[in-house]
Amino acid sequence: MARLAVNVDHVATVRQARLASEPDPVTAAALAELAGAQGVVVHLREDRRHIQDRDVAILRQTVKTRLNLEMAATPEMVEMALRIRPDLVTLVPEKRQELTTEGGLDVLLHEDNIRDVIARLHHGGIPVSLFINADINQIRTAHRVRANCVELHTGTFAEAQTPMERAEEFERLAEAARSAHHQELIVHAGHGIDYRNVKRLRAIHEVEEFSIGHAVIARAVLVGMERAVREMVALVNS
Repeated sequence: MARLAVNVDHVATVRQARLASEPDPVTAAALAELAGAQGVVVHLREDRRHIQDRDVAILRQTVKTRLNLEMAATPEMVEMALRIRPDLVTLVPEKRQELTTEGGLDVLLHEDNIRDVIARLHHGGIPVSLFINADINQIRTAHRVRANCVELHTGTFAEAQTPMERAEEFERLAEAARSAHHQELIVHAGHGIDYRNVKRLRAIHEVEEFSIGHAVIARAVLVGMERAVREMVALVNS
């Protein structure tokens, strides 16, 4: 049975639109846990466009399940992670001009730096996941740099325009998940997952955790955080 980890970045996005104190992603995270989420995810971006340092610090004190800190593989973020000590760090690519993370981390291109960052985080007792595309070579490199986990980028599957494209992307994800599992990597999945496509992705049994943000927060605006999370938990566990 897979877990649901809820990303609360978009709660902070609404708050930062007015540079106000509400809505508070810390409160949203607590409600998500009460509704059955088994993890909380936040992406602390270098430009601090939504989640702030204060949010991560308080979440570290209040999250009762697992806190997953998404971040770029930079010295500043590594120092932050070693101070905060989240339950998991997920290394992601980051471009200042993008609206959201576009595609997976290129572990092959940045292998030396990623290996060094993982070693530093491991020395601090923090396990590391890599957000990557469903590519066998990326998975092999993730294993080589001693990542604990990979989060497969599901955005291409979610954005597929035809049934054939969707089926091809699903098979690519399933093959990647099998390969990662065979190499003793924990498998997560995230990006673009919603209340409709999660059922198909749930058929990939190697996936132990789904990281879902936008769809849950968008539904929470209409029906409330707890109901939105409960409904997604039920789909993930079905």
